[in-house]
Amino acid sequence: MSASVKSYAAVDLGASSGRVMVGRVGPDSLELTEAHRFVNRPVRVPEGLRWDILSLYGGVLDGLRAAGQVDSVGIDSWAVDYGLLDADGALLGNPVHYRDSRTEGVAQKVWATVPAPELYAATGLQYAPFNTLYQLVADRLSGAQRLLLIPDLLTYWLTGEQGTELTNASTTQLIDPRTRGWSYDIASRLGIDLGLFAPLRQPGDPAGLLRREVLEETGLEGPVPVTAVGSHDTASAVAAVPASGERFAYICTGTWSLAGLELDAPVLTEESRAANFTNELGLDGTVRYLRNIMGLWLLQECVRAWGDPDLGELLLEAAKVPALRSVVDAGDATFLAPGRMPERIAEACRASGQPVPVSPAEVTRCILDSLALAHRKAVEEAQRLADHPVDVVHVVGGGTRNALLCQLTADACGLPVVAGPTEAAALGNVLVQARAHGLVGDLAGGRELLTRTQPLTRYEPQGDTARWCEAQARLAGV
Repeated sequence: MSASVKSYAAVDLGASSGRVMVGRVGPDSLELTEAHRFVNRPVRVPEGLRWDILSLYGGVLDGLRAAGQVDSVGIDSWAVDYGLLDADGALLGNPVHYRDSRTEGVAQKVWATVPAPELYAATGLQYAPFNTLYQLVADRLSGAQRLLLIPDLLTYWLTGEQGTELTNASTTQLIDPRTRGWSYDIASRLGIDLGLFAPLRQPGDPAGLLRREVLEETGLEGPVPVTAVGSHDTASAVAAVPASGERFAYICTGTWSLAGLELDAPVLTEESRAANFTNELGLDGTVRYLRNIMGLWLLQECVRAWGDPDLGELLLEAAKVPALRSVVDAGDATFLAPGRMPERIAEACRASGQPVPVSPAEVTRCILDSLALAHRKAVEEAQRLADHPVDVVHVVGGGTRNALLCQLTADACGLPVVAGPTEAAALGNVLVQARAHGLVGDLAGGRELLTRTQPLTRYEPQGDTARWCEAQARLAGV
């Protein structure tokens, strides 16, 4: 390997699987290969739904061993969840899964102390029942001396050093997006001890060196630094949007769809709160202004219920189903919990007086039309609320493999869709590491490198957007 090319291990943990990718970066090259992929399977125990964090950590170690010698390691994962440590740094039980029911009704208790409009004006975070703030109010924290968000917990086990990376901290509903620091007033009023959190880190900051025991287990030769990246996977994915200029929207697709804009400042208006947009922090002082949509979770759950049929054949059959016969609200919390997804989608269609999808192909088409419609609504409303027009929609993440969804999104938005890269979170993770070590310039420079080196597919809008307007009105009951 050329001395000007360096290798970076990107640990990228999603809600259903984890992977360790190796990015090789040079002045004019960026290659990503998969070293190891492993299942992320939550476990339901008598006290509720928990992450199997030890299995995940084992997968990380196996992945680093498979990756071979690297110049740095970075970790990103899903947001909001955390592990609690005792005074000796030992983990106090498996981290609770954000789909656990313990936060039901907690938001209303919080709002009795800090009204929802005031909470939004201070933190800019959309309402979601699993936000870290609500989890902390619901949690029994006795004995806890430290709280580490999931990527920070794994970093601590790798290095022995504790920190709280900013992009992920911004999903806790305890960060002020204007100052990019803790919201001490909100925490104080709700009795949350911010001393539980380790000091804030920025993407690109050093996060320690792999411990001797980790080097022995993985076969790596030290020293190997760990670099803080955009440790919320969406922050890393948005960093890997291959856009030029500012007039773009993005949709990070996977288990969730995160649809929105990259801005220089948060939008904290009451209208923005009512529309349930969130202001999360990104690289280089940016704000990820976006809406959470249920995403391909709907289809994943249906496929599981149907006994894992061939997805390619299912999508081919779905493409033959008439468009927009039935749509559901892809952001409805009704679909948050696992189980009985085909029946719940059918029930929602029946309740709204629409034709009830019966076959797997019909249900699949309903899901994809509904996701495209939700993408359209989010992109439209984000532009209006932020006064930030766009000319193109970039789709990144696992959904780029779903050509039908990409085309439907272009049709619904009435804008071209550029799909790719698929492994956006891992690529963003790698780019931040490479930049920290002097191989890549600013955010725009990293995106330009992505555009030159990664396969991208362009979808032009087809048909009239009027039918999408009609479906949107039908869903709204107009």
